[in-house]
Amino acid sequence: MFLFLPLPVLLLSVVTAFCSETITCGDAQKTCSVVACGIPVTNGTPGRDGRDGPKGEKGEPGQGFRGLQGPPGKAGPPGSTGRTGSSGPKGPKGDPGDCSDAEAKLANLEREIRSLKSQLDHTKKVLTFSLGKKSGKKLYVTNGERLPFSRVKALCAELQAIVATPRNAQENTAIQSLAQDTAFLGITDEVTEGQFMYVTGGRLTYNNWKKNEPNDHESGEDCVTIQKEGFWNDVSCSSSYQAICELPA
Repeated sequence: MFLFLPLPVLLLSVVTAFCSETITCGDAQKTCSVVACGIPVTNGTPGRDGRDGPKGEKGEPGQGFRGLQGPPGKAGPPGSTGRTGSSGPKGPKGDPGDCSDAEAKLANLEREIRSLKSQLDHTKKVLTFSLGKKSGKKLYVTNGERLPFSRVKALCAELQAIVATPRNAQENTAIQSLAQDTAFLGITDEVTEGQFMYVTGGRLTYNNWKKNEPNDHESGEDCVTIQKEGFWNDVSCSSSYQAICELPA
């Protein structure tokens, strides 16, 4: 009587046996579906790719080594000059400089200048006493040498002086005291005959001519001398007479 079981009972028995041997269905549904588990399915052709899912969140930085920095790029154009900034605060006062050396040198120079001035004053006094004669702010000196007028001018120029030129009676007397006999004066009429002028320029403001002089004897007397008596006479410039030079005192 058991050999001929009803068909529904027989199918249930087959399905139960197949599920227990091939697939454990408890993890998915706790039951075994007749369609999914009871009938094996062969692999079909791959389906089409699905759509891309949404972008995920940024991941954590990797743990690898950082690459080397690349070379700097090309410099851009210079920008416009900005406004001048305000002045900064005044800094603290610096330490005083060391001026001791400069002050010492300056003091030495001042001492040397005073010494040289003293020596110059002494030299002038010696010249005045021995060879010269002072009148006001002028000093007259002579070496007693007799020379033509052109040589007298050159000799005085070497001393940065001029040929003695009296501009008043006092100066004339000072020059007279140095004239051993006859000496040239710094006066001529070489430019214009009969118009005597100072060799430094300008017409005469004082004269002490000897009587009947100047007479331009034989039309060749263009220079002037002072005689031992203090009077003036016109003479030839090529003749030789004593050289007396005039210096500022």
